Amino acid sequence: MDLKQIKQIIELMKRAELNEFAVEEEGFKLKIRRGIASSSNGRVSTPPFVVTSDQASAAPTSPVQASPLDLNPTATSAEEAGIIYIKSPMIGTFYRSPSPESQAFADNGTKVTETSVVCIIEAMKIMNEIQAEVKGTVIEVLVENGEPVEYGQRLFKVKST
Repeated sequence: MDLKQIKQIIELMKRAELNEFAVEEEGFKLKIRRGIASSSNGRVSTPPFVVTSDQASAAPTSPVQASPLDLNPTATSAEEAGIIYIKSPMIGTFYRSPSPESQAFADNGTKVTETSVVCIIEAMKIMNEIQAEVKGTVIEVLVENGEPVEYGQRLFKVKST
């Protein structure tokens, strides 16, 4: 990914009022984040964009480390003991199957392992297979096929085994 593409992503984020964008390809991760901070006088200001990347071909003398992506789903409360959520590792379009005619990767009741593909997220015309990264049984699909998803959005509710 070159500087021109990164600038285009930043402009898109400004127009769409997005605060975070992340993409991961083989050997390359890019995460762009902007936040809203208030200054000492109480006025709200937007700090500059923070761009982090991790590329396998980066020079060892000046590596740029990406902040770790929260790819590991976590349980949210004591009342949901044993419940884990598979979350989206990126912004994109959620697809339950590889094609409209194909069977869904995961439905309610589907048993998954750490390496099971549960869905595809399309980002920048790239189809990214998302793995469960947990072992258990899908008890609820939280997103409809073809819907846009955000980074960190819950996709599946899983009962761990």
